[in-house]
Amino acid sequence: MTKKSVLMIVGDYVEDYEVMVPFQALQAYGIKVDAVCPGKKAGDSVATAVHDFLGHQTYTELRGHNFALNATFAEVNADSYDTLVIPGGRAPEYLSLDEGVLNLVRKFTSSNKLVASICHGQLILAAAGVLQGKQCTAYPSLKPTVVAAGGKWLDAEPITECFTDGKLVTGAAWPGHPLFLKQILAGLGASVTGADKKVLFICGDYMEDYEVMVPFQTLLALGYKVDAVCPEKKKGDTCPTAIHDFEGAQTYSEKPGHNFQLTASFDEVNASEYDALVVPGGRAPEYLALNQKVINLVQHFHDSKKPIASICHGQQILAAAGVLKGKKCTAYPAVKPQVLLGGAQWLDPEPITKCFTDGTLVTGAAWPAHPEFVAQLLVLLGTEILF
Repeated sequence: MTKKSVLMIVGDYVEDYEVMVPFQALQAYGIKVDAVCPGKKAGDSVATAVHDFLGHQTYTELRGHNFALNATFAEVNADSYDTLVIPGGRAPEYLSLDEGVLNLVRKFTSSNKLVASICHGQLILAAAGVLQGKQCTAYPSLKPTVVAAGGKWLDAEPITECFTDGKLVTGAAWPGHPLFLKQILAGLGASVTGADKKVLFICGDYMEDYEVMVPFQTLLALGYKVDAVCPEKKKGDTCPTAIHDFEGAQTYSEKPGHNFQLTASFDEVNASEYDALVVPGGRAPEYLALNQKVINLVQHFHDSKKPIASICHGQQILAAAGVLKGKKCTAYPAVKPQVLLGGAQWLDPEPITKCFTDGTLVTGAAWPAHPEFVAQLLVLLGTEILF
């Protein structure tokens, strides 16, 4: 069976989640994904922007990760792809002025291929003249533009709502990614089995931004019931996240990320109801490893032989819980001493995208490994995606 392929058009100050979540989620589902930017080539990067909702009249913006392109815009042939995905943020403002971008959009549309656009991405669709008669949504402030371009506006109420009209999928903002991805999969003819499971995330303040949201939304899109909890916090509370990136220093840099909203209360969680545990990295594991309730939770999943997927610094918690003894695993390289002291056999993450499964344990070294990390967890959970 021919592998499905997706092209993403991105640019400087694309929204951080809106580029990385679909980019890595679709790869975890077994889809080839290329990301390009006008004037840049494979290996170049674009700056991203963190857009969040903090009680002001509009979204806030902070500097996000650096997103590495894996293809060259000038060499792209639309005929080679099944789907076009357009993230939002501020990039679409200037990309909508680029005739090469607009011609690419028109090529996908005229070929009756799936086009999926979220948030401010619809600025590009409007400029390309492909919204005429289409039912769609976008970030709410784009309503006048969508209507002026001939689109039939649909309110995204709640903000997580997405819509499909023929070969067009539209969403309003990154909280809608689970439905956005689900509708992309449907448009590609995907069949998902074995996703009727429940997964628990152990979260904490300053966990890594991508390492919680990417697997969280990737699993939700498949139909998993996913809960995220944090000690001493309840459903609806938030955890600030940290953006860890590689910017030329001897260790990763840190910037403030999005605020991640918890979906359940830690003290009310019954571990026996869940089929797997996910432990994100960042700085949160340093202090979560000192919490006996967290340790007990991890030990329950280990003793019950349920899958545990841990990435980056998350293995600090596993080492403290004593569940690494005799295991082959990896982690963020600086965590190697703790992994070895925990009784594990260290596996080098070469390249950094490499993940490993040993029995019911999946480990990865950092967020670039998410496609393998999630894919290996899906295997343990018996989930299959067919096109």
